[in-house]
This record gives sequence, C-alpha cells and structure tokens, in this order.
Amino acid sequence: MRMFQRLFGKPDRGTAPLLYDQVVALGRAPHWYAQGQVPDTIDGRFDMIAAVLAMVLLRLETELAGIAPSTALAECFIEDMDSQLREIGIGDVVVGKHMGKMMGMLGGRLGAFRAGLADGSLRSVVERNIYRGQLPEAGAIDHVAAQLLALRHRLDDAPVTDLLAGELSR
Repeated sequence: MRMFQRLFGKPDRGTAPLLYDQVVALGRAPHWYAQGQVPDTIDGRFDMIAAVLAMVLLRLETELAGIAPSTALAECFIEDMDSQLREIGIGDVVVGKHMGKMMGMLGGRLGAFRAGLADGSLRSVVERNIYRGQLPEAGAIDHVAAQLLALRHRLDDAPVTDLLAGELSR
C-alpha cells in the first residue's frame, strides 16, 4: 500500500479522516476502560474503535449519501491499522495477514451489531466482540452495551451531512 501511495499520492478521502479521528477519540474514551472494564490493551482498544466505527458505518449505510463516504471511512481504518501494526514492529511479510484478520473482524462486527440493533439488544454482541470470552462483571457489560446503543441513537438523530462533515456528537 505504501508503494502505491508514493507512486500515486494519497487518495482524497474528503472529510472521512476528520470523522475517523472522532471515531478513534470516542473509542479511546476512558469510560469504556473504567466503567466498562474493557481491557486497556492493544486488543481492547482495537475492539472499542471497531465497535464505534461499526456504529458509524451502520448509520452511514442507512442513507444513500452516506454509502460512498463510508468506504472512505473504512479506508481510513485500514490505513490506521496498517500503520499501527508497523509501529509495533509487525514486518511487511505478515502485515497483510494481520490486516486480513482485522478486516474480517470488522466485517463480523458489522454483521453482529446490525443483528443486535435489529433485535434491540447489544449485550450478547458486546460479550462476544468486546470481551473475547473474558467477561467482567455484569454492570460493565451493561455499561458498554448501553453506551453503544446510546451512540447509535445519537447517530440516528444526527443529519448525515453533519457526520460527513466530520462531526460526531459525543
């Protein structure tokens, strides 16, 4: 990917990088790790950023104007994860495998959160996708599920134009 960027320059992703920065900031909010007891590890932070990103991507897909920009937002995630892997010392030879796994995890979360939202409960989705089998106390799980559901409601109330302008309400 870096070779193509050097040859052709960075693609214009419009305002997606602004929105992605907001997604990362929200995914790193201390309450996830304190009240929600999400492990404050590389995996835990990935899980929260991916969960918040899934909420945003699912919101964007509800309107025609949000579909193409959602692709640019996903590309920001890919670029960030590639950079993070390289920063922690993962070499070129295996970065692709790790990226494939991460993209599969994001895709799985999109499907799981979509189903959870349709059922009206995110608890089981959170248990499987945030805590990875290491469940904390019930109140922590409830906190994360409730906060993600509240985020989705805020996103539903926000005009897609605001989101596309990089404005993600907290």
